[in-house]
Amino acid sequence: MDVRRSFDILPHQLATLPNNDALAAKVDGQWVLTSTQQVQDEVNLVSLGLAALGLKHGDKVAIISMNRPEWMLADFGIAQIGAVSVPMYPSITVEDYKYIFADAGVRAVFVADRKLFDKVKEATIGLAIPAENVFTFDKIEGARHFSELLELGRKGRLADLEPLKAAVQPDDLLTLIYTSGTTGSPKGVMLTHDNILSNCRNSQRYVPVSQSDKALSFLPLCHIFERMVTYLYMINGVSIYYAENMEVIADNLREVKPQIFTTVPRLLEKVYDKIVAKGHEQEGIKKSLFFWALDLGLKFDTQKDQGFLYNTQLALANKIIFNKWREALGGNLRCIVSGGGALQPRLARVFWAAGIRVMEGYGLTETSPVIAVGGFEPENNLIGTVGPIINNVEVKIAPDGEILTKSACVMKGYYNKPDLTAEVFDEEGWFHTGDIGELVNGRFLKITDRKKEMFKTSGGKYIAPQVIEGKLKEDPLIEQAMVVGADQKFPSALVVPSFSDLKGWCKRNGVPDAPNEELVKNEKIVALYEGLVKQYNQSFAQWEQVKRIVLLPELWTVESGEMTPTMKVKRKVITEKNKQLIEELYAHAEKR
Repeated sequence: MDVRRSFDILPHQLATLPNNDALAAKVDGQWVLTSTQQVQDEVNLVSLGLAALGLKHGDKVAIISMNRPEWMLADFGIAQIGAVSVPMYPSITVEDYKYIFADAGVRAVFVADRKLFDKVKEATIGLAIPAENVFTFDKIEGARHFSELLELGRKGRLADLEPLKAAVQPDDLLTLIYTSGTTGSPKGVMLTHDNILSNCRNSQRYVPVSQSDKALSFLPLCHIFERMVTYLYMINGVSIYYAENMEVIADNLREVKPQIFTTVPRLLEKVYDKIVAKGHEQEGIKKSLFFWALDLGLKFDTQKDQGFLYNTQLALANKIIFNKWREALGGNLRCIVSGGGALQPRLARVFWAAGIRVMEGYGLTETSPVIAVGGFEPENNLIGTVGPIINNVEVKIAPDGEILTKSACVMKGYYNKPDLTAEVFDEEGWFHTGDIGELVNGRFLKITDRKKEMFKTSGGKYIAPQVIEGKLKEDPLIEQAMVVGADQKFPSALVVPSFSDLKGWCKRNGVPDAPNEELVKNEKIVALYEGLVKQYNQSFAQWEQVKRIVLLPELWTVESGEMTPTMKVKRKVITEKNKQLIEELYAHAEKR
């Protein structure tokens, strides 16, 4: 694989695995295909256009957009002149944009639509970003359209681009990815061409794809997980189709019929919950067969042959029940790669049983990202772990359980923050991930918690909140949960119900429908959730068991500031917003 810089992917694909549908997106209800040659030609125009604007090696260019072909054209076009892309989430605030623009020293911006253009316009007030350097992917009155940059590029000469490309080295900075984190200001992770491409090379053998395959892309390209996988798809000649939006993914899956897609666990949870809800709606023999198949799936084990009877029953379940699951996901799906958070083992079991192999991976933005991934082959996939360490990556477990790593994939550091960089690298060069883990059977990495999120009770016992939260969220009636109780006698939990599922339960159990604020105070509903928590407590030691809960009426979101764009809870924010409720919860417990 002669790909040393990100943009080398394009001539590589053109020479070895050209596609008529290298990139595809829906425009006015129709899939519009962009060939490998078209991608390369338009990327060259982007590069020449940026150079004509005076942008040069090392300059920073922001990309703010949902996934679409223009995202990748901008990405490669920026890289070819040695400039540095600064991808940003469309969902973050104007204040976040302003901070990142200033910290990175952004000189130009690509932005998707009117809404984002207005946010960028506000965020650039007082900053040295010329208005003529802001380009929109949608046509918007009063803004420079992407096509204007391409026209500017057509006035240049390809011969002038070659020395700019030749000057870019594998160890040059490719991108600054700002991680929002759960505390403090965003940090710009400095990743080079070689950081990300070495991760592609190291992950190559784990992803079973070829030129005849299609991938559906919907995880944000501004996240390193989807970005790295996109490079890997293109290196292997996979056609990439961009989902229209999260609401119509099911329709897009049926249209595109992909062999692979990447996801976060929450989406798989929602798919599973919808399927189970439909099972509850069945009657008679159909309902019995559905839950018989589901029960078989929940017992599936990649590491164990469960014998003739189980295998025969599972084969039958796949013919009459699970085949409908596969059809709903397009009918051609070979595997799903899950990352960005812990996957509930029951989901992995059921999807594997249904003939859809789920490969759970682990990594960080700082590691480009993959450190470990569960294999496509059953023997290399231990459910409940994130799989074996990938090629050419070193991992060791520190005495306190923290996962440390070394490899060519590890970042250069945090931009403008040498003090924070020094905190995460030790004197031997090991990067400290902040995650607690262990090796199972000497080869499968298992993540148990975030080091900084663990807390002690007043009795001196350590609580790992993520493990407990993950268990609680296995229940379809629980949408979100956060365990609290630092320096208290016992842990408690803030719980946000899955209100769509709860309303279904209310209907079946004769509880009148009401606004969320009233439902969370209903005695029957409170008793229901206390019973659920008591049931899940059986999985934990006495001191880890959640003794008290409070139900909250509103979902935590990125927009409300309680979740990061990668859907991790901001514990400090949620704790502060619910300070009085938590205090009352423990005060009430003291009186009892």
